[in-house]
Amino acid sequence: MKPLLRVQFIGFATVAVLVALLIAWLQQSSWRQLQALRKKPSSIQMDSFRFADYVKATILGLNDTLLRFDFRERPADQIRFRQDRQALEAWMATNTVHLSTAPERELANQLQVAFEPYVANAETIMAESARNAGSNLSKVFEESEKQSARLFGLCDQLGTAHRTALSEFLAETRDNIENLEQLMLARLFVSLVLAVSLGALVYRGMIAPLRTRLVESSVIIERQEKLSALGALAAGVAHEIRNPLTAVNVRLHSLHRSVKADPSALEDVTVISSEITRLENIVKDFLHFARPSEPQFNVVAVDSLLRELHALLKPELDKSGIELKLDLRANDPVRVDPHQMKQVLINLARNAAESITGLGVITLRTRADTAALRGHPTPVVILEVSDTGKGIPPDVQKRLFDPFFTTKEGGTGLGLLIAARIVERHGGALQFQTELNRGSTFGVILPKAQSDET
Repeated sequence: MKPLLRVQFIGFATVAVLVALLIAWLQQSSWRQLQALRKKPSSIQMDSFRFADYVKATILGLNDTLLRFDFRERPADQIRFRQDRQALEAWMATNTVHLSTAPERELANQLQVAFEPYVANAETIMAESARNAGSNLSKVFEESEKQSARLFGLCDQLGTAHRTALSEFLAETRDNIENLEQLMLARLFVSLVLAVSLGALVYRGMIAPLRTRLVESSVIIERQEKLSALGALAAGVAHEIRNPLTAVNVRLHSLHRSVKADPSALEDVTVISSEITRLENIVKDFLHFARPSEPQFNVVAVDSLLRELHALLKPELDKSGIELKLDLRANDPVRVDPHQMKQVLINLARNAAESITGLGVITLRTRADTAALRGHPTPVVILEVSDTGKGIPPDVQKRLFDPFFTTKEGGTGLGLLIAARIVERHGGALQFQTELNRGSTFGVILPKAQSDET
């Protein structure tokens, strides 16, 4: 897997894991809310709401039994009272622990404590009644009424506590439901946003670049097919022209010796010889385009290439009033065919000179940078040829690398195309920037040589 693709894959996997964790957290929060809603009704036992009513009703029943015993003095009423009293004590002891709130349990405990003197007073009533001690019964019954009233008051307080607990439970339930709704909406919103974001990230990070590369590959393939067809045609034309042209040139040399005495004929022969030389150059360009030679790679320092080019071209350009400058900002090694790269740079420098009318400046520059080569960021060295010429018109820029397109009289329209193909065979790219009446800059972008290549 390529490093960039691996980084993108790791990034997408990380985002996907984060999305899954966030959704899981939201799901867990929703689950906890639901669990709280399930557990809360069980903590508010419905039996607890009957606690006060049951105790109150039982005490009323005990009072009735106590009155019947006082009037009839039947042992069965006494037994009934004691059974009901014991049953109530056991029931309160069992059900107190099931009450949901501390205030309710506290009131239930107070009921059990207050029930003891009530029972003791009832036993006193039954004992006095059995002895027919009527003078004491009125006071004892008054005390029993007070104790019953206290028990009923505690029952009423317990009922109020039940209702308060229920109100709090209902309010808390509403809040939990609202929180749960908000969590569910948040989860839905976050899921949608993250899904859209992840989709956009995947599209921008993988699909869009792949589509761009596909389009670029299609354009390159189509261009290569056209160039291949043109190359085959150019090779055929060059071959058909070269042989007769060689024969004509040989005969012309013979004719040149025989017409030296005739100035008019000599001038014609000279013109013909010049045109034949131009045709030979065209044929040579055709063959270069049709059958480019394989580069013989060597690792060289970029400044050495430009220094040699400067020494080669400076005398020629000085005669034309053009100053040739060097601006060396990088001396990194590159893996190139020195002969082919000089051919490219000479072509660019001569094009720059031809764009200058009168006096001007051409600058040979090197600089280090990072550029996208074959779809990947790559450390590169850029060899630039800048001029102060007239620039390139927009309509010409569109066709600058089209085969056989030229704006120069006598040009073949293959120079820049051949230069671009040479640079591409070196794993680089040829780019340009231009501004009308201010000049142009052509840059040869080459990858830096790897440590194992130097």
